[in-house]
Amino acid sequence: MTATRRWQPPRSAEQAVQFKVQLRYIRPPIWRRVVLPDNATLGDLHNVIQTTMGWHNCHMHCFRIGEVQYTDREAAGMGGMDMENEERVPLAKVVTRAKQKFIYEYDFGDCWEHEIVAEKFLPLNPDTNYPVCLGGARACPPEDCGSFPGYMDILEALDAKKPTQAQKELLEWVGENYDPECFDLDAVNRRLTP
Repeated sequence: MTATRRWQPPRSAEQAVQFKVQLRYIRPPIWRRVVLPDNATLGDLHNVIQTTMGWHNCHMHCFRIGEVQYTDREAAGMGGMDMENEERVPLAKVVTRAKQKFIYEYDFGDCWEHEIVAEKFLPLNPDTNYPVCLGGARACPPEDCGSFPGYMDILEALDAKKPTQAQKELLEWVGENYDPECFDLDAVNRRLTP
């Protein structure tokens, strides 16, 4: 699975939706602010979240909006999942008001929950190449790090003056290029550009 799939709008967009996507339970916060046209699907929003957060799209995911859950076409077709196909759901159908909140969960093992707020609706700007990221803070946790406890262990290891043997092994696993404070808006938008 990769987060590079490009979306094909099913109808003409009427407006754009500005979202704030923030990982839950982490302080200081890890967040992104993104704008998509309202004819984009939940599947498109999934790809934008993967790209802007820095995830690698190698785990299952779902959106929880009200009482309904949405996931990709393949997972939605699996028996017992009881989820709708996100590729068939335009944002305009499920995002109906400003300040509306819902959850995006990535990696059912690590359970990375993201709170999504539809901050506002905007007129379409013909000079804007949608989707676009307007801002953000901090790098997402490394994939497969063991959810919040594992992420906290990484942060402690990075801050340790004299790392223990276990912390040294963890730092080797994370790699020397991981910087939890890094967020590069220009690089994110280059990855979003079709």
